[in-house]
Amino acid sequence: MKHTLAVLVENRSGVLSRVSSLFSRRGYNIDSLAVGVTEDPTVSRITIVVHGDDSVLEQVKKQLNKLVDVIKVSDLASEDTVGRELALFKVSADENSRAEIMQITDIFRARIVDVGPKSVIVEVTGDEDKILAIENLFYKFGIKEMVRTGKIAIARGSKKV
Repeated sequence: MKHTLAVLVENRSGVLSRVSSLFSRRGYNIDSLAVGVTEDPTVSRITIVVHGDDSVLEQVKKQLNKLVDVIKVSDLASEDTVGRELALFKVSADENSRAEIMQITDIFRARIVDVGPKSVIVEVTGDEDKILAIENLFYKFGIKEMVRTGKIAIARGSKKV
């Protein structure tokens, strides 16, 4: 089972290294990792997606809470959060395929952010399933390059993580 953790940490150098080292030392794989500053410039938020059962999750949370720079660790249950990823696809495109690529882009509420003589770059945001669906459709045209962010998530309503 995938778990999404929101980890508030001191915004200092080396914190991300200590957090990721904790996972590698314990043999836990990180499926997704995104880091950014919060509304408080002294605090960063690390969103980590980790695969494992509840005992793995509890162990990870306990170990994270032991780190000096960690302020708070929260488990973001999927039904209580809004989560998104961002992906950029450089897709092969000639005169014959551009219209179809544009249609797919519109259907997925994505955007074409660059057009070249032989390719287009499409930006898409959404959940993992949406990113995978558009990726699968673009394969028939030829994906020259692809880059994805890690998942970011926030609790719904007035809850603060």
